[in-house]
Amino acid sequence: MIKKKTGSLIENVSSLQQSELSKIAEDPFQWWGLSPEDARKIMVNKPKDLRDKRMTLKESVAKYIHGKEGLNIAIGGFVNTRPPVALIHEIIRQGAHGLTLSFQSSSICPELLAGAMLLYPQQISIKRVELAWWGYEVIGIAPLLRHLTSNGMIKLDDYTNYGMSARFKAASMGLEFLPVRDHGGSDMELVNRGTMVESPFTGKNTYLVPACYPDVGLIHTTAADMYGNCRIFGALCTCPEISMAAGHTIVTTEQIIPNENIRTYPNLTEIPYTAVDAVVEQRFGGYPGACYGNYWFDMEHILMFRSASDEFRKTGNADKLKKYYEEYIFGCETYDDFLSKLPYTKLKKIREMDGGQPIILS
Repeated sequence: MIKKKTGSLIENVSSLQQSELSKIAEDPFQWWGLSPEDARKIMVNKPKDLRDKRMTLKESVAKYIHGKEGLNIAIGGFVNTRPPVALIHEIIRQGAHGLTLSFQSSSICPELLAGAMLLYPQQISIKRVELAWWGYEVIGIAPLLRHLTSNGMIKLDDYTNYGMSARFKAASMGLEFLPVRDHGGSDMELVNRGTMVESPFTGKNTYLVPACYPDVGLIHTTAADMYGNCRIFGALCTCPEISMAAGHTIVTTEQIIPNENIRTYPNLTEIPYTAVDAVVEQRFGGYPGACYGNYWFDMEHILMFRSASDEFRKTGNADKLKKYYEEYIFGCETYDDFLSKLPYTKLKKIREMDGGQPIILS
């Protein structure tokens, strides 16, 4: 056994964890994305006037992601709720390298990027991931995450769901860190870059999580105006914090509504226009995930992709996984082309499964 001292807390740690502790201790902290100073410069220099920010998926990804090595890309939504799938498809088509992915909890979005990295390394490469959870919840684990970590292909910085939310919150406030009540006194201290300190007010141990300042945030919303004011119905999923934390934010939305509608109920605006750099109107932009008030998630489609991914992980046979990418991503010029491959009955079914959850657009 060895002892680890954190602030005034001394806890026993098994010898099996010693190497991990040494690695963390020897690794000086660095921002995996923007520094607070860099992020502030970007925010200060952004134009604050009301300007038309409507773009296509191709235009937004080409402007803020393609050709920029080593970006930290934040993925909004929560597991299967409002994942920015349309943007992920376009990123894979255009290519991005040396990525850091940051998100609270996600499923098919990072898996799509991971599959592209494994099958088409000339298109996508992921260096590290800052996260709370990467998996499909009730459907099962994420096979491609398991493959990447088992083979030491990516570096993980692992927090609780609250911890990652606090990291984005800290960045949205322009801070370097936030104190949290969880993480401390557990193995969570060994798997992330937070640190235990002694509170200057009480002398008690307080765990600090570093802010997360992504270069680009990817968010899917219920509705937005052309300036970037966004409405989100259902769970917010840390999307407002991500949009305010990121140097640049690309928003896809189910519907662009008039600015007059936004002004009618200003309290419904969850993301302000000043945080948004591009607005893309894309129906079913979160499919096969769910978007409250529009459609439920498509279990069958997710299971199809996950099954092909798991077969690759277990056997090395990439035929089914390649077929998915060739048919649904590289075989499509636009995201609407992808949607056109889905039967109408499928889209009709998931809209009905949503149950007509109430949303306000006017």
